[in-house]
Amino acid sequence: MNVHASALAEAHLPDEQTTAFAREAIEDLSQQPKKLSPKYFYDATGSELFEAITRLPEYYPTRTELSILKERGSEIAKIIPEHAALVEFGAGATTKVRLLLNHCQFAAYVPVDISGDFLNAQANGLKRDFPSLGIYPVAADFTTPFELPKAVASMPKVGFFPGSTIGNFEPHEAQAFLKSARQILGKGAQMIIGADLEKDERVLYDAYNDAAGVTARFNLNVLVRINRELGGNFDLSAFTHRAIYNRERHRIEMHLISKKNQTVRLLGTSFSRSAPVRASTPKTATNTASSASPRWPTAPAGGCARAGRMRRRCSRCMRCRLRIKRSHRFPRTAGLRAYSI
Repeated sequence: MNVHASALAEAHLPDEQTTAFAREAIEDLSQQPKKLSPKYFYDATGSELFEAITRLPEYYPTRTELSILKERGSEIAKIIPEHAALVEFGAGATTKVRLLLNHCQFAAYVPVDISGDFLNAQANGLKRDFPSLGIYPVAADFTTPFELPKAVASMPKVGFFPGSTIGNFEPHEAQAFLKSARQILGKGAQMIIGADLEKDERVLYDAYNDAAGVTARFNLNVLVRINRELGGNFDLSAFTHRAIYNRERHRIEMHLISKKNQTVRLLGTSFSRSAPVRASTPKTATNTASSASPRWPTAPAGGCARAGRMRRRCSRCMRCRLRIKRSHRFPRTAGLRAYSI
């Protein structure tokens, strides 16, 4: 048993989810450079802060996707089988899925989210507005295997992964997630994925450095959570938020930087805090091509819509390196794409 495992064994943490949080936090903070997984940002407070981010004037991705779903939802519906089960990975709020439900004849909706309390509150609100829809929330880490409810076992499956969350992953992580999603959804399923595309650096910078400081509070909240749930002793007042555009890797990276040297203890493990921590996830743009196929509907400046059948095994995606059968030709915007997986 290594030192980290021994510390966890002696900690008597309350449940498996907290134990997993502790294990990953210790492993990530032991690395150089230090980092923290984005999935642990979404406790109840983090989920509310993120929803506040989506309403900020600087944050264009949510407005763009909402516009696509409103204006192009009927086109997306044409490629989705009727009476399918819609499975949303990392569901969060139901704002986007409501628009998809208005256009498509789904028999069931399975929201999957790591924040159980927030998930159930959102599911209950959706049940009131869609009383004939079977709604089966699953509290789980969507990056790891989980079982779908038995009630949807015989239905065709459609995955839903909007918000450019795919850009949070490193290439190998994106590949692992999509392979896992394929196994969870089953043979012949489809997947609708929202992806941001490369654009003017200032637009990207402003989206993750909002004037109101909501993104900074969202990122800092993960340290608040570590202090509260895992007994950490981060000096929160010493941290500042910084988001930068990494030109070489074509992505926004968000960091929490300690303004002073500090040593933090977490379940018997000490960490020196003299270097920046990548405390949030990289947001990766997928491509820089300037043209789009006429069959794909587009949205102005803020984003474009993508919906089409895609199968594995052909050209490689720049971001996730999965083989797919359609060329990646995008305008410099954001989009939704539908895959057969």
